[in-house]
Amino acid sequence: MELGSEISIVRSSRVVLRETIIPADIVIQDGKIAKILSRRQAAFQTKGKVLDVGNQLVMPGIIDSHVHVNEPGRTAWEGYRTATRAAAAGGVTTIVDMPLNCIPPTTTLENLEVKLQAAKGQCYVDTAFWGGVIPDNESELQPMMKAGVAGFKCFMVPSGVSEFPHVSEMHLTDAMAELKDTGTVLLFHAEKELHSSKSKPSDPCEYKTFLDSRPDEMEVEAIWTVSELCLRYNVRCHIVHLSSAKALPIIEKARQAGAPLTVETTHHYLNLSAAGIPGGATLYKSCPPIRGRDNQERLWSALKAGQIDMVVSDHSPCTADLKQLESGDFMAAWGGISSLQFGLSLFWTSAKRRGFSLPDLVKLMCQNPAQLCRLEGRKGVIAPGMDADIVIWDPEKQFEIKEELIHHKTRLTPYLGFQLQGEVLATIVRGKLVYFRGRFSPQALGKSILVDYNMPEIP
Repeated sequence: MELGSEISIVRSSRVVLRETIIPADIVIQDGKIAKILSRRQAAFQTKGKVLDVGNQLVMPGIIDSHVHVNEPGRTAWEGYRTATRAAAAGGVTTIVDMPLNCIPPTTTLENLEVKLQAAKGQCYVDTAFWGGVIPDNESELQPMMKAGVAGFKCFMVPSGVSEFPHVSEMHLTDAMAELKDTGTVLLFHAEKELHSSKSKPSDPCEYKTFLDSRPDEMEVEAIWTVSELCLRYNVRCHIVHLSSAKALPIIEKARQAGAPLTVETTHHYLNLSAAGIPGGATLYKSCPPIRGRDNQERLWSALKAGQIDMVVSDHSPCTADLKQLESGDFMAAWGGISSLQFGLSLFWTSAKRRGFSLPDLVKLMCQNPAQLCRLEGRKGVIAPGMDADIVIWDPEKQFEIKEELIHHKTRLTPYLGFQLQGEVLATIVRGKLVYFRGRFSPQALGKSILVDYNMPEIP
């Protein structure tokens, strides 16, 4: 099958359709799923290019709603071409690009247009965009909405980059008043500075020093504030990269009170734990931090119980010097972990052992992220009328993460050497074959996705 070509039919004995897995032919027309045929019906459907993958698993493409592409401005860290190629190699068919670490940040309509221009012609998978909330930019929010951002992101503590300052509760009330009744969503980096006595100086090369500097209480306090604001303004709110399981009861109580509040966690919180981080191993630094194993198991239990809505990468790469690899100084190193390409396999390797099913995976990594971004009417499930975004993979195949496999711009990741289960064979975006067995389409075939708020949400 020629890379970049339009596929007419995808045939497999294992196709994930919401809660079931069946043999089926997926018929594609004009980039959309036209119909799904049983094997008996498929015997009469022979026109066009048929991609018969036998017993390989076919399911909706992954939607990773938390990706830092860093373009324009910090393209030594990552960029649209490399990020979206890595995404395609990992079965991700849509990413949603965060509004910071790029220069300029996506905090005005003008800056959004700069970002759209930077992405043009470079994306191998579809790309949507978050806007940003910073102090005193509330007048820019509705213009960015009308231009098609999926929602907005803010920080409640310093973000790490000066051009994207964090917001106070006063700024948040101004922003939420502006967003009320619009149907959009406000994403929170939910940590809050604590007014406690300073701890004694400790070795910055020990992971415990960094972990102690960002205790659970920072998340708990911030999420309590978010819950209160969410209830007060009835604006859709979303907690990004939940690390501390101690905040889960606050989220659950707010939901029971009617708050439109959702929450995600990430692959690093589900797969890495503090006890396994050696001194000086700054590749493991993220904010909020990776916590203990008991906390990790509580996150898994919350996923199983439906208390956490989705799993994303929070792909946040940087250059080697910013990771302080030579000094091993956790306190000075950039906080961010690269995993965009390997999210599907990372999740499945650990989730399968804990009794999660393939339909569970689709809900957590496809359907729910689509709903967060108002893309549920076109992406996230295999069904007639939806975009033909498909990943074909072998959930039983084992492989090792080696440097030569990595397509991110910088190959810095704590996952080198990991043995994972679940290898991606092919990725199809709107009916076109963009990735197949380690090779990519000659052209970047992804599109910039702009959200239409005039379209009703699908419950």
